[in-house]
Amino acid sequence: PLAVFVKLAGFLLTSLAAWHIGCFLAYLIPKETIKTSVANLQDIGKQPLLRAPSPKRQKCDHWSPCPLGDYAYRILSGGGKAKLAKICFEDELCVTDSADRSGEMMTFINKAPEGSLLLMVTQDDGSTRLKNDAKTLVEKLGSKEIWNMKFRSSWAFIAAKGFKLPDNIQKEKIEHSDKKNNKYGGWPAEVQIEGCIPRNLI
Repeated sequence: PLAVFVKLAGFLLTSLAAWHIGCFLAYLIPKETIKTSVANLQDIGKQPLLRAPSPKRQKCDHWSPCPLGDYAYRILSGGGKAKLAKICFEDELCVTDSADRSGEMMTFINKAPEGSLLLMVTQDDGSTRLKNDAKTLVEKLGSKEIWNMKFRSSWAFIAAKGFKLPDNIQKEKIEHSDKKNNKYGGWPAEVQIEGCIPRNLI
C-alpha cells in the first residue's frame, strides 16, 4: 500500500509540475506564434493536389499529332439517319448530302486534278444509290470493297489520284448490316479511318 501511495503521489506531483510549466511557457510565448503553429499543423492535410494538364486537342481529334509536314485526316461513316457522315481534313470538317450521289461523285472524281487526295464515305445506302459506273470508277482508284457493299453497309475509303499512298496507312474499311449486331436498328455501327499523309506526296 505504501508503494502504491508513493507512485500515486509522484504521478500527481509530475502532472502538477507539467501543468505549471505549460502555463509558464504559454505566458512567455506570443499568442500569434501559437496560432500560426496550430494553423500550419492543420494545413498539413490540405496540401494542393497535383493534376496532370489537360491533353492538347489535335487536328481532326487525333490522339497524337501528325508529324510536321503531314496532313491530318479522319473519315467517319454515318450512324443510322441521325448521325451524319463526317470527313475531316486538316481540322476542316466536311458534311455533305445529295440526292444524286453517283452523278456528283463521278463528276467530282473526273474533274479532280492529278495529285488530288480523295476521301469517300457512306451515310445511308451506298449499295443501291451508287450506280455501277460510279462503282467501277471507285474500283479503279484502288477500292477492294466497293463491289462488296451490301444494303446499308458502313464504308469509308481514301484514295489518291496521280500518286501512290503509303503502304502503311489504312485505306478502306467496311461494316455490313447485321440484325443481331447492328448499333442503330437497321444500320451497323460507324466505321472510321484516320491517319497522316506526308505533304510532299501530294
